[in-house]
Amino acid sequence: MLVARLLELDAAGALTTAHVRAGAQVDGVTVRTVWRWLGAARSEGRVGRRPRARLELSDQAWEVLTQAGGNVSVLHRHLKDAGGEVPSLASLHRVVRRDLEAGRVLPDRVVVRREREEQQTRQALADLDLAGPREDDVAKAAALRLPRSVPTAASAVLPSGESGAVAGVALPAGAQLVWTSSVRAVAEAVGQAMAAEGAVCVFGDPGRGKTAAVRMALSEVPAGWKVTWVPVPVRPSVAGMRRAVFDALALPGRFPHTSALADAVVAGALSEARVLVIDEAQRLPVPCLEYLQSLWDHPGTRITLVLCGAGTERALARLPQLASRIGAWQEVPRLAVTEVTTVVTGFHPLWRTVSAEDLAWIDQTSAHGTLRTWAALTTHLQNALLITADAVANRALLGRLCQRVAPPL
Repeated sequence: MLVARLLELDAAGALTTAHVRAGAQVDGVTVRTVWRWLGAARSEGRVGRRPRARLELSDQAWEVLTQAGGNVSVLHRHLKDAGGEVPSLASLHRVVRRDLEAGRVLPDRVVVRREREEQQTRQALADLDLAGPREDDVAKAAALRLPRSVPTAASAVLPSGESGAVAGVALPAGAQLVWTSSVRAVAEAVGQAMAAEGAVCVFGDPGRGKTAAVRMALSEVPAGWKVTWVPVPVRPSVAGMRRAVFDALALPGRFPHTSALADAVVAGALSEARVLVIDEAQRLPVPCLEYLQSLWDHPGTRITLVLCGAGTERALARLPQLASRIGAWQEVPRLAVTEVTTVVTGFHPLWRTVSAEDLAWIDQTSAHGTLRTWAALTTHLQNALLITADAVANRALLGRLCQRVAPPL
């Protein structure tokens, strides 16, 4: 305001030293400062302070900071080693604090340190050629190993094709998966997504069989297709997710030391038709979802993206850009009342000795159409019949088993 008024007087030819001296007294500055303001206004055309350049961190700098678990000193040393103009450590702390308050997320230092140690261990084993035992060592160990009896009632993970199970799905001994209406709906949604190389979200409450349904749908894929299951790390970061995809693809060689090289290697591996399944996708924060979207949007990749997990639909709502690309939102509901008898008796032969009325009573009082609860009840029933002589699956025994799987109030 002062400089603008002085410029008006100057334009009218009425500006005097007394005006400048009075203005300096009002603003509490020296006369020389007011003359400097007037000079800047005449030469640069501005009447305010010169705008200060806003310090911003590049994506590469944030990647270094993520790898360092949020240690700003490591980022400062990295910038100094790279050369060029480097801001002070205090300025870096101020910028990082500003961006974190604006919503930027950094992974926990403990998690990053653990991932780094695991990576160093894997790399050390690879350098020493000790990543796995040799075939002759395996044969010797197998010859010396004493045979062990396998308990009948213990849970087991059965390979694909054995007893109707699918690899990666844990079942009680003697159980087999059943193609329910929900499984057929998931298979149809996944098949349509594969035809369009699109994306599908499989969601529903825990224990309803989402993972089993996806595995059953992908147990047999057309020729030329591959299926890769990517485990979601605990408290995932973009760096951890990038490493998880790299490891899940079983790519040869060392993990690249820069994110750009890692992305190039992963994109090259995804150039062939592949289904990328992200189980427990509800854990993913927005940056990790953006990373998966970047892989899917890459012009050189051919990916069908399957996001599965309880609450995945809510996680995707945080990233509308990816949610708008989902071709099918497939919910896995509770087991329908009309399906209980057929599905449970097909799941395990033990339930064929239980009346339909008792099966309906168990579902209404305890299982509530949740397949995971039915699997737990199957294991408890097996153990009860094994350890108790002349045990009968009557209403009294079934009631006690239902109390075991009921959560405490």
